[in-house]
Amino acid sequence: MGLGASRKTALVTGAAGFLGSHLVDRLLAEGFEVVGIDNLMTGDLANLTSAGRDPHFHFQASDVREPMQVYAELIFNFACPASPVHYQRDPYATFTTSVLGALRLIDMARGRSCRIVHASTSEVYGDPTVHPQPESYWGNVNPIGQRSCYDEGKRAAETLFHDARRMWNVDARLIRIFNTYGPRMAFHDGRVVSNFIVQALEGKPLTLFGDGQQSRSFCFVSDLIEGILRVSRLDALDGPVNLGFPGAFTMAELAHKVIELTGSRSEIVHRPLPLDDPKQRNPDISFAQRLFGFSPSVPLQEGLARTIEDFRERLAQVRATLC
Repeated sequence: MGLGASRKTALVTGAAGFLGSHLVDRLLAEGFEVVGIDNLMTGDLANLTSAGRDPHFHFQASDVREPMQVYAELIFNFACPASPVHYQRDPYATFTTSVLGALRLIDMARGRSCRIVHASTSEVYGDPTVHPQPESYWGNVNPIGQRSCYDEGKRAAETLFHDARRMWNVDARLIRIFNTYGPRMAFHDGRVVSNFIVQALEGKPLTLFGDGQQSRSFCFVSDLIEGILRVSRLDALDGPVNLGFPGAFTMAELAHKVIELTGSRSEIVHRPLPLDDPKQRNPDISFAQRLFGFSPSVPLQEGLARTIEDFRERLAQVRATLC
């Protein structure tokens, strides 16, 4: 956005979360006026420390499920608990945040020149039988399992946004986010990267579920945010698009890499695999590559090193406050 140009207003729901806060920072750097909304169910205001010093950022402690009086030309919907520990704690709130939040934002956008970028998830593919997963794959999801509040909530939100596009020409764009990691991840959110790093830095055994051969892709947060911004700049987008790192690592490989980079002497212990936990998850990003040149550039070794340093600093601050 050039100097002297009027600032466009962007609304970020879930602004105090891991991804939402990084997106807020990037939008401010791009020259937007940014309104952030979060009910702080899982978000942390500490993630918005930098943004809070910017006069062009405005925070509202509110719930996306309730009516919102916000004007924005661009909306990024990131409001929903996104880790198993958090979304299984209150499955009703998780599901309704996805569905009612989508309805509220569609109501806001109808009849306006307003673009919505909705954060969906690779969890819509469930425990996939197709690898890697292309956008055309319909998924293999348990509708009544422990993870269903998140998986099915996100699937239902996709339906609502896509139907709003068909019926009222709402400019809604669906991004399916695969495993993302980086600074500001919550310490105990149940995600494998944060779990391993905290365990290693505290000298505790790393918990490896199953035989450790289940695989995931890991995209560094800055690469994901770049992809999200590129989606928002497209003239149009019909249908969902995968965003993630196009390569998979086993959980065992990740555990050993974290031990190596932290210099930890932690051992690895095995626990039973959680119910409905996918065995493989790896994005086919060929559509995003063709459409807007999406190509994550941060390798796992570098991204983990940066994430570990962030965790090390924050854990030291927590220890200092307890002394």
